[in-house]
Amino acid sequence: MTPTTTPTTTPTTRPTRRAVLTGARVVLPDGVAEDGRVTVEGGRIAEDVPGEAGTLDLSGHWVVPGFVDIHVHGGGGASFSAGSAEEALEVVATHRAHGTTTMVASTVTGDLDDLARQAAVLSELVEQGDLAGVHFEGPFIARSRCGAHDPALLRDPDPADVRKLVEAARGTARMVTLAPELPGGLESVRMLADSGVIAAVGHTDADYEATVRAVAAGATVATHLFNAMPTLLHRTPGPVAALLEDERVTVELINDGTHLHPAVLELAFARAGADRVAFVTDAMGAAGMGDGVYPLGPLQVRVTDGVARLVEGGSIAGSTLTLDTALRRAVTVDGLPVADAVRALTATPARMLGVADRVGGIEPGKDADLVVLDGDYRVVGVMRKGAWVVAPPTAAATATTAAAGAVGRPGVSESSGAA
Repeated sequence: MTPTTTPTTTPTTRPTRRAVLTGARVVLPDGVAEDGRVTVEGGRIAEDVPGEAGTLDLSGHWVVPGFVDIHVHGGGGASFSAGSAEEALEVVATHRAHGTTTMVASTVTGDLDDLARQAAVLSELVEQGDLAGVHFEGPFIARSRCGAHDPALLRDPDPADVRKLVEAARGTARMVTLAPELPGGLESVRMLADSGVIAAVGHTDADYEATVRAVAAGATVATHLFNAMPTLLHRTPGPVAALLEDERVTVELINDGTHLHPAVLELAFARAGADRVAFVTDAMGAAGMGDGVYPLGPLQVRVTDGVARLVEGGSIAGSTLTLDTALRRAVTVDGLPVADAVRALTATPARMLGVADRVGGIEPGKDADLVVLDGDYRVVGVMRKGAWVVAPPTAAATATTAAAGAVGRPGVSESSGAA
């Protein structure tokens, strides 16, 4: 996979007073609206007024909800693990230009005190609305499945240590990935579930039975299913079967053409369905950049032809993926229906995060987080909370003029002709 080029952005500081997007195929929760209409006012999806002037004709395009990435480490040459608000905002800007309007910042294995300091920085960005939460991936993972995590910094998931990181995030921790078979694993899963933090099974050597126990204890997410865990075998089904079969579990998939074969992705969708599959990037700093050497926590990663691998050892080290590429591949290579692919990177992760009342769908009253795609499923426009981050060519004038004026009361909207 070749890293995508970040679209040119036209930032606006205020939401449009009122905008009516017409003519596009609009992906709604109940299907695709041909020649649909989406009305935006004051940063929200608003009441549609048929025949209203001042429309933006997007014929030949798609309009879909803003993407939601629950597992991303970096992009634009920057990393959430740097402990720098400036770098974190560079990551946000890079992925936002590719359509990701809601994202959780993922850390990588490190010293507990270092992770706590990173969490303190990231929590401020959550509080000001740039991020949707913090995800700790490691250090509570299996040495045998650590992938691009520094094995020297791994530790068992003692509930006291897990709680320390959660508390360092000051109420913004959304997910912790751990190996439940390790000492303290099940106790930590229960503690996280009781605290309202998602317990995710990943980088694990758990067998089928241990994984079933983890889900029973409260684990609800599979961190990049199939990757960094035992393979699915006919006599030892391992964690893959346990995580796919349980309706309470949302499974992450990295659809970059490197982490998963299309047949494996098809298997996951056939068993779990779009309502339980969340496309994620697991992107490191090279996302949106070219080949070269990049840091990933304390380790060095070499990116060659868009594939990231550790300099020492050669293990796959996250991805250079952006979610627009995952969507395009899902439709054009994997053959998924557009509505299913869109759901896997919008509604499903939004529901898993508990923010589906605000994002993840084009529905009355939700945030006006929208992505405009051309006929080849490439991003040509991104709107976040009613403001164009990437203005489609036909919206250039609107992006510079419509932001003026009073912000109206959020209302409701519905596109016509839903199939």
